[in-house]
Amino acid sequence: MTITRLHPGKRLSEAVKHGNTLYLAGQVADNPNGTIEEQTKEVLAAIDKVLAEAGTSKSKLLSCQVVLNNIADFAAMNSIYDAWIDPANPPARACIEARLASPALKIEIIAIAALD
Repeated sequence: MTITRLHPGKRLSEAVKHGNTLYLAGQVADNPNGTIEEQTKEVLAAIDKVLAEAGTSKSKLLSCQVVLNNIADFAAMNSIYDAWIDPANPPARACIEARLASPALKIEIIAIAALD
C-alpha cells in the first residue's frame, strides 16, 4: 500500500494517508492566549482543514484523542466539540489531562479518519 505524507516536516507530518485511513498529528491552536473555547474552535477548524485537504470529512472520523492541560476545562471543551461533531457519526473518543508542549496551550486533538 502507498503511504502519502501531508506537509512533512523535520519531526512529523501533519497527516499520513495509508490505505483507506488518514492519521492526523495532534492539532493545537495558533493563538495560545485564547480561552479553552477559542482554542477548541481553532483546533477543530484545523482538523476540518486537514480532513478536507485529504479528501474526507468529520463524518468519517474513526477516533479522536483529546488532551487537555486542565481536566476542569472538560465541560467547556465539550460545549464546542458537541456543536462541531457530526451527531450521526460520532467517533470513538478519549480525553485525558496532560501537560502540553507549551503551558499556554489548553487543548490538543489527535484524530484518525477513514478515506474513500
